[in-house]
Amino acid sequence: MKKLKVIFTAILSLIFVLSVFAQGEHPTNKTVSNTIVDVAVSNKDFSTLVTTLKAADLVSALQGNGPFTVFAPTNAAFSKIDSKVLSSLLEEGNKTKLANILTYHVIANKLVATDVISALDKGNGSVVLTALNGEAITVMQKDEKIWLRDSNDNYSEITATDIMADNGVIHVISSVVMPNSD
Repeated sequence: MKKLKVIFTAILSLIFVLSVFAQGEHPTNKTVSNTIVDVAVSNKDFSTLVTTLKAADLVSALQGNGPFTVFAPTNAAFSKIDSKVLSSLLEEGNKTKLANILTYHVIANKLVATDVISALDKGNGSVVLTALNGEAITVMQKDEKIWLRDSNDNYSEITATDIMADNGVIHVISSVVMPNSD
């Protein structure tokens, strides 16, 4: 029952945050000038990520004040997904499914590399985070590298860290992580 209450609260919080950001309003009425989206748009290695954010109508959400931590798949990471599957996800009818996948890559907090390392030290090499879609994602240390483990026990290496934006931070990952499929 307690777990259900926590999940329900997280979902309501997510809906509130996304609705505020989707309206283009920032809670403090300050303009965020160099957002996570701006950083992604300025990097050619994130062009597929930007395309998927647009298709899922998540651009305005990630232009909000945050703070956010985004585990950003590169174009090479997206190329590991079957091209027909990726094309299907970009269709209007799959917007909700695509948004679920993309929000699984976002944490509603700013976690720089030193924060992650500190949490890993406290958690004996593993820490579970709650993604913006409400699902758990595990950050773990393995073979002297830092990895994400998704809900399906697939791994994605964190290949670069601490790409700063005014509303959060981006960490680059080698594969797209997938939430539980319904």
